Amino acid sequence: MTDHIVIVENKADQGWAASAGTAVTAREFATNPERFKNRQARVINLSASFDYLDLGYYCSLLAEARGQKVVPTVETLLNLSRKTLYAVDLPELNAALREEIGKLAAPPRAAFTLTVCFGQPTDSRFRNFARRLFDRFRSPLLRVQVVHDERWQVRQIEHVAASALSPDEFEFFVATLERYTRADWRPAKAKTQPRYWMALLHDPAEKMPPSSPETLKKFVSVGASLGIAVEMIQRKDFLKLAEYDALFIRETTSIENHTFRFARKAVHEGLVAIDDPVSILRCTNKVYLAELLQANRLPAPRTLILDRESILQAEEQLGYPLVLKIPDGSFSRGVIKANTRAELMDGARKLLQRTELILAQQFMYTAFDWRVGILNRQPIFVSQYFMSRKHWQIVNHRADGKVAEGGFKTWDVAAAPREVVDIALKAANLIGDGLYGVDLKQTDAGVFVIEINDNPNIDRGVEDAMLKDELYRTVLRDFVRRIEAR
Repeated sequence: MTDHIVIVENKADQGWAASAGTAVTAREFATNPERFKNRQARVINLSASFDYLDLGYYCSLLAEARGQKVVPTVETLLNLSRKTLYAVDLPELNAALREEIGKLAAPPRAAFTLTVCFGQPTDSRFRNFARRLFDRFRSPLLRVQVVHDERWQVRQIEHVAASALSPDEFEFFVATLERYTRADWRPAKAKTQPRYWMALLHDPAEKMPPSSPETLKKFVSVGASLGIAVEMIQRKDFLKLAEYDALFIRETTSIENHTFRFARKAVHEGLVAIDDPVSILRCTNKVYLAELLQANRLPAPRTLILDRESILQAEEQLGYPLVLKIPDGSFSRGVIKANTRAELMDGARKLLQRTELILAQQFMYTAFDWRVGILNRQPIFVSQYFMSRKHWQIVNHRADGKVAEGGFKTWDVAAAPREVVDIALKAANLIGDGLYGVDLKQTDAGVFVIEINDNPNIDRGVEDAMLKDELYRTVLRDFVRRIEAR
């Protein structure tokens, strides 16, 4: 269980706070750096005042200087110090507030005040609003003034001292404090205190994730051997993200789902994130990738960007067979092969129901595709993925809903074709220095880049076939490098 330091107003408060951790006064915390220097401790600052340069402000500032996770952070204190600073977040909060009020059988008739303790409201009707408030302003105790000026809206958000709570509010606050500190933030079985904590985002229900459950367990076990506590989290754990040092996304990314929100929040909170938001933006859209490869003169199948008015250009410029793709498809989904004009028009019609632009690409049949895994501008694995039996793709999404995949062969990077690796590196370097999987085809005409993936598969028995555990150590060591370079 993680050690917690709970900073209270005075010694009389140490009694009720002791059940949540080591209870100390603000003055004790600020003036005894040797006693409270453990960087693994989580600091909960319940000072009476957080005004600039007050003792409460200094406690959060000193905790951050000592490398400790603290709530509230100095950034939160400054953001809440003036309405002009937090006004940028009010439209989203007001929308959540109105949504909840709209669902009430008996909505409020006048202005009211809501107290929020660690993201939990004293009025249970406003749970969603309170969660969003705590997500944006991670502070133990907040008081929100809500008014109705033509429509419901937040007038003011401010910190509130525990001593200012009513008896019922205080009882509720102490209960939420204890629940908050009892949360399983760290693996209980760790024999030594880890140096860093990583959140590994996954979806247990995903049918084709980039890493299998067995692979995720391997990241956890290898991480422990390196002093990294790897904790598997899910979509529901969004509010816990700020408690970690790094985020590793191991589910299929998309701009439109929660993975992008996780990546953005991680960067905002100062975490090391793979995938980072920029890589997700660039890699998940094949229209962008097509333009990027062409602008940088990297070899790729001839590609056209089409809308509803230009579909027949594919026939004129590419001929048959050709391949149609949606911009954000993954794992061979959203890809249609057209052999005739009728198939071209029908396939384009289906895809254009989901997007304004599609891609038409020169068809290149090969028995396998190359995949080069690249991390921090260095190749870490090279695999061949063979086409599914009697099919032109690696993954065959059959009409009955079943999925068939081809075989694989993983190479030592040094033994793989040099041209394949070099072109893959040039392509990935156009995106950034994260973790990428570059797909390529090798024909008599040369090596061609098909796409760049921002969260490539890493699976036990496949991509790790050559390096074994060293592949996982390579990935995790790079997280450590990034954390320490922060």
